[in-house]
Amino acid sequence: MSACLRFYCIAILLMALSTSAVAQFTPPPPPVGSPEVQEDRTVTFRLRAAKAEQVRLLSSDLPGLMVGADLTKDDDVWSFTTDVVPAGAYRYHFLVDGIRVLDPENTATSQSNTDLWSVVHVPGSAPFDTGDTPQGTLAEVRYHSETLGKARRMHVYTPPGYEEGDAEYPVFYLLHGASDSDDSWTSVGRAHVIFDNLIASGDAPPMVVVMPDGHTAPFNFAQPGDFEQQMAEFVQDFMHEVRPLVESRYRIKEGRANRAVAGLSMGGAHALDIMAEQLGDFAYVGVFSSGVFSLNPMTPPPSPTWAEQHAATLNDASLKDGLELLWMRIGTRDFLLQISRLTVEMLQEHGFDVTYDETDGAHTWLEWRDYLVTFASALFDG
Repeated sequence: MSACLRFYCIAILLMALSTSAVAQFTPPPPPVGSPEVQEDRTVTFRLRAAKAEQVRLLSSDLPGLMVGADLTKDDDVWSFTTDVVPAGAYRYHFLVDGIRVLDPENTATSQSNTDLWSVVHVPGSAPFDTGDTPQGTLAEVRYHSETLGKARRMHVYTPPGYEEGDAEYPVFYLLHGASDSDDSWTSVGRAHVIFDNLIASGDAPPMVVVMPDGHTAPFNFAQPGDFEQQMAEFVQDFMHEVRPLVESRYRIKEGRANRAVAGLSMGGAHALDIMAEQLGDFAYVGVFSSGVFSLNPMTPPPSPTWAEQHAATLNDASLKDGLELLWMRIGTRDFLLQISRLTVEMLQEHGFDVTYDETDGAHTWLEWRDYLVTFASALFDG
């Protein structure tokens, strides 16, 4: 067979294969549009799952959906529409015949300690809606912790204009709750947007905001001993790795008056532990929906107690002089309410001036975003 004939035969074969592939190609179905946020702040979730027998929507944040809601099927598309929800950001996932599934049409996600969530933003709140204000920079910062002997990560927000100048800024360490990660305060808490808006409106001064990873390993609520160990390990990592790295790498103003720490739930307990270890270094301490966990009236107190362990700090009147604000908030439907109240009483017994309030809320991001707005507005003479 001549070379020309071989080439002709190969070309015919390739054309046949190509024609066959085109004939067999089935275009994907059109997108179903999920999540769809309506003007009345209801949200419709959809999932194309033709062969599924049951689809449920679960959310740790959307009101009323902690135990989930069933989607209804129309042809091969399942859907569910919420009631009107407050403005904010919400994590969710689908449960398809018992299998956890992210929303395949939504690229927005929120990372927790051991898994990933889809996330939807419902606009309608000036503090945490993205507008036309100048925006800061949000960075993932990775470092090796000599204290823990492992690679670690934190998120760092720098205010608008940080890269263009040489000015120094106060620093705010913002801590997340149990089962979350250093991604949580921005992906669902919208902290970077909150700071953009507060700074633009003049309600808070420009600052560097550091959001470290409060877990030192995968976390399981069923293992209390592991939780206590991770609590202690994080405080050591914070004091010996996070703070030194941040305050040497970034342009941070020196002095106690330019340093704040706050956190929600587990992060609030972390903030109290850090205060007890380094009170002389922080002028502002915030505790959102939290307290000293060992004050739980349902369990025997440890020996020594938290107050006894930190007696030298708690009883040092000179350390309280430079503490500008010790701020605590919790919702009246929060499961940590009693612990929070007992913590306030204990701190007051040791001479601390606690700014404390109870709001109408539970243990959710609906409270924590609002708490952050209020607390951040009081920082650094803001």
